Amino acid sequence: MKVTFLGTGTSSGVPLIACKCLVCTSSDWRDKRLRCAVLLEWSDKKVVIDVGTDFRQQMLRESVTQLDAVLITHSHFDHIGGLDELRAFNFSQGKDMPVYADALASNMITNMFAYAFAENKYPGTPNLLLNTFDKEPFELFGKTITPIEVLHGKMPITSFRIDDFTYITDGKTVSEESKEKIKGTKILVINAVREEPHYSHFNLEEALAFIDEMKVEKAYLIHISHRFGRHTDIQKKLPAHVIAAYDGLQLEV
Repeated sequence: MKVTFLGTGTSSGVPLIACKCLVCTSSDWRDKRLRCAVLLEWSDKKVVIDVGTDFRQQMLRESVTQLDAVLITHSHFDHIGGLDELRAFNFSQGKDMPVYADALASNMITNMFAYAFAENKYPGTPNLLLNTFDKEPFELFGKTITPIEVLHGKMPITSFRIDDFTYITDGKTVSEESKEKIKGTKILVINAVREEPHYSHFNLEEALAFIDEMKVEKAYLIHISHRFGRHTDIQKKLPAHVIAAYDGLQLEV
């Protein structure tokens, strides 16, 4: 399976006006972090996890002309704000876009994008085929997708395991039941928003402790805020098997 990091950053704490911090003024392209999302490719299928407000830019940057399904971790706008842009794939592929989300996220999507689910839809609105999953694994294009619940503060959200690859974004607390589903993972993608403690995200210390607990071969940090600093400075603080992911990074897993 091929993995492309579409975005490794976060809107959490990002200034709304011109910023002169070290990250925002960096000339290193690895510091240009769009909102978190990842593209997965296997067989002849392409699947994204999350479609935030940078989705269109991410698709153009990576020259993605085919998309077969979307997995949603949770309903915060930086993870679903780009759902309307899926209509471009509706038009080019001539079919509805399957979107998979848990009950909480599905309810928010149908409310926030009510026009896409209206009985008499306005022409040009996205055609979303919303599939609501529970805690049980489900099949998608020949792969088993295992939903794993983590807590984002007090909000339950979904992480995903596919084969020996696990993707966790916006996590803060992981139950023993969920840890059992993660164990055996070889490649772990996990959020680490900054070094200081955060009320709803892993900070660096917590992310590294979780990586050690899960005994993974390789881990990639995502959901990195500008408060964490520049890529080169972050990487110096990490053990050899932990990588600060960056937009456009590709893996074969």
